[in-house]
Amino acid sequence: MENNSFKIDEFISVLKKSYKNWDAPVITFISIKGGSPFEILISTLLSLRTKDEVTIEATKRLFNKADNPFDMIKIKKEEIEKLIYPVGFYPTKAGRILEISKILIEKYNGEVPDSLENLLEFPGVGRKTANLVLAEGYNIPAICVDTHVHRISNRTGYVKTKTPDQTEQALREKLPKKYWIIYNEILVAFGQIICRPVSPFCSKCPVTQYCSKTGVDKHR
Repeated sequence: MENNSFKIDEFISVLKKSYKNWDAPVITFISIKGGSPFEILISTLLSLRTKDEVTIEATKRLFNKADNPFDMIKIKKEEIEKLIYPVGFYPTKAGRILEISKILIEKYNGEVPDSLENLLEFPGVGRKTANLVLAEGYNIPAICVDTHVHRISNRTGYVKTKTPDQTEQALREKLPKKYWIIYNEILVAFGQIICRPVSPFCSKCPVTQYCSKTGVDKHR
């Protein structure tokens, strides 16, 4: 059930201290390294259903060849496929990268728009990707809800929702805006290391005292 007395400030504070010992999510890593909004957008698309270590190597190969839409459209789809392989659904993603690059040039003078509505118009871009581009590419307060954020927000009892879109809406209404950008960053790392989908490491969880463990049948 939803926990209306959840101590979100303490929860975030404790996780921020532990986060220093965890690897940053791949998109955050690219952002920290100075990735442009275009690189953040393309990297996010590549990361969908792909492990971080595969994504980071694919982005290095791709951006060494083209790190802006003007150079990207000069590359054939088949070459992009080779550069980003073996990311998940690489043939489809290669096509979308070219489509998005062409739209950016024709409609936005090569610049990635900084509004949710405009980002959602691009092929293959959903709310998760759009919000991540705003947060990591432009430092605009946005709530990116992926599988980790959705799972953990419900597992702790902070929200009670059935879909990521519902979780995003619930967090928009409940989560203090000062945490909107870092919430995804911290929870993704936390979900990868400690709060796993199956059999989470509750015994070494730094925030176990705040968690209602909703839906957790087995833990370590």
